[in-house]
Amino acid sequence: MNRKNNEPAGYGLIPPELYQLPALQAAPLLLGQHLVRRTEDGEIRCRIVETEAYGGVEDKGSHAFGGRRTARTDVMFREGGTIYVYLIYGMYHCLNVVTAREGDPHAVLIRAVEPLTPADAALMRSYRGNAGRNPAGLSGGPGKLCRALRIDKSLNGLRIDSGDSPLRLEQGERPEALDIVQAPRINIPYAKEYAGLPWRFYLRNNPYVSVKDKLETPFILN
Repeated sequence: MNRKNNEPAGYGLIPPELYQLPALQAAPLLLGQHLVRRTEDGEIRCRIVETEAYGGVEDKGSHAFGGRRTARTDVMFREGGTIYVYLIYGMYHCLNVVTAREGDPHAVLIRAVEPLTPADAALMRSYRGNAGRNPAGLSGGPGKLCRALRIDKSLNGLRIDSGDSPLRLEQGERPEALDIVQAPRINIPYAKEYAGLPWRFYLRNNPYVSVKDKLETPFILN
């Protein structure tokens, strides 16, 4: 990801070009970037450490497989940079970043984040209670991070690429400098031949990652 010389990490919004990429290209590039949540108690800043790509109408793991456009999936067909939040098991919210062109439903699931400072961790822990005592319990999983950041369906359909948004993405670390691995996505057996594809990306040995796969393989950005 391009950044001006001597520009500090965390400075400015992510370049809009990233949101135009297919999910499979965007997912590893989102690692190391900063997710900023504005709450009534103050801002929480964290870096993304795990993502999953859900790419287009052909992906049997995607909610929009086969071009399925419903009240829930309509957001996926919007322009890249849109926030897609859905509920699973009737109780856990999941945060996604829509990517690619309008009408082409791609989304990146944010699976785990790491607080940037002890103050960020403390505020997240106040929302998680006893469940947030260790890193993975705090924000290692899509439902956990949404609870730690107070993300719910009120954010669905908003923009994540706006400085005025209650949830935005800012530039963080250079993805090419990170130790990234890839592995199959989690809990999508219904995706058949797509279930085993290595479309989950995470930072090797990061304690906030939800699940470390024994068969993880290095991922090198082109």
